[in-house]
Amino acid sequence: MGTERRDVLHSWCVQADWDAPTVVGGAGARFFLEDGRSVLDLSSQAECCNLGHQHPGVVAAIREQAERLCFVANAWGAAPRAELAERLLQLSGFEGGRVFFTLGGADANEHAVKFARQAAGKPEGLIVTRDRSYHGASYMGMALSGDSRTEGQVDGEAFGVRHASPPYAYRCPFGTATDDACGLEAAAAVRAVIETEGVGKVAAVLMEPDAGTNGIVPPDSYWPALRRHSAEAGVVLIADEVMSGFGRCGEWFAWQRHGEDGRPDLMTLAKGLTGAAAPLGAVVLSKRIAAALEHERLDTGLTYCGHPLACAAGVAALAAYEEEGLIARSRAMGAMLLADLKRLQSRHEAIGDVRGGRGLFAVIELVADRATRAPLRPWPEQPPALKALAQAALAEGVSLATRGSLIILAPPLVISEGDLARALALVDRLLTRFFPNPAPE
Repeated sequence: MGTERRDVLHSWCVQADWDAPTVVGGAGARFFLEDGRSVLDLSSQAECCNLGHQHPGVVAAIREQAERLCFVANAWGAAPRAELAERLLQLSGFEGGRVFFTLGGADANEHAVKFARQAAGKPEGLIVTRDRSYHGASYMGMALSGDSRTEGQVDGEAFGVRHASPPYAYRCPFGTATDDACGLEAAAAVRAVIETEGVGKVAAVLMEPDAGTNGIVPPDSYWPALRRHSAEAGVVLIADEVMSGFGRCGEWFAWQRHGEDGRPDLMTLAKGLTGAAAPLGAVVLSKRIAAALEHERLDTGLTYCGHPLACAAGVAALAAYEEEGLIARSRAMGAMLLADLKRLQSRHEAIGDVRGGRGLFAVIELVADRATRAPLRPWPEQPPALKALAQAALAEGVSLATRGSLIILAPPLVISEGDLARALALVDRLLTRFFPNPAPE
């Protein structure tokens, strides 16, 4: 019998350091370990188990589809593929558009870039993204990302990518006095990149409208301004909704918070699309972009593009979000979560900022000095005390996501109010233990 620590090459870690317990099951907001422990999941694994673990409706749909038809290639029709595409177009208001299915978020972003370039007639058109962003770990995904972990592995400019400064309001790179001013300046910075490079050379802008793995939550002013600048320049806007979609930020898709003023030309999806029950990503194209490709050959594809099992899981996941009222629930609980975190901030001087809360996604940023906002460590280094805090939480049955000096809270949308309150009480206690307030002078 194989030993995972010996035989598997694991992602985002030093192999010699990997020593995680084995998960054998789950239910709701909890997963179960081989040794019998039950763990409350405050990160939805990789911010993807939006429906919790082993959602019965999704499991049943996969089982039923497996008994009927496991696989047929994309050259042939498949009922769950057609149904899922129709529902996504309805939920996004992209009627008349089309959906291209992928295996996950990175290849969705790559294909969105392909489609934007082809639709614009700019096969080598530049793509504008931002620093402190994440769009995948394939070579094109790394080029698109503004991620210090991977920037040394790829030359983004060689892939036709240009980066703008981020809407990081807590540490605004433009030195603004308010969050909204920072959002407006960050959107204007994208427009400046477009103008510097030349409008005729830029094919698309690709941005995360809300939640992202690097912990930046853009101010409300950012996305509508970005939409306006890209439209005025005649440049396609792609919303990377891989993490922010499916209720994570209180809407089906985060851009919908801004209504028609925020509607992108394309959006990319994954993670919550199936509630993580099966690997699936998608690119949703607006009617205008789809029309531009309608009579052109599309020279791209994937063996498992629109896999029937994954699409059946997606159809069931969308039904669960809708029937259980999880989008509105996330919005309401997100507001409660943010209020609770602000109360924690008032008690712990190590908390420099709390942000998010538009849905069940929020970020705690820890600092060395709240007055100066001095970081505990340069991004993305993790302070030893934060690593110890996460380990202590796990020992008490709660799994936390930490990155750099951030605690990222993204529990399943089905988490109970009681479980969330108990988890936050644990975070409160552990902050006191590992990040004690300075003694009064």
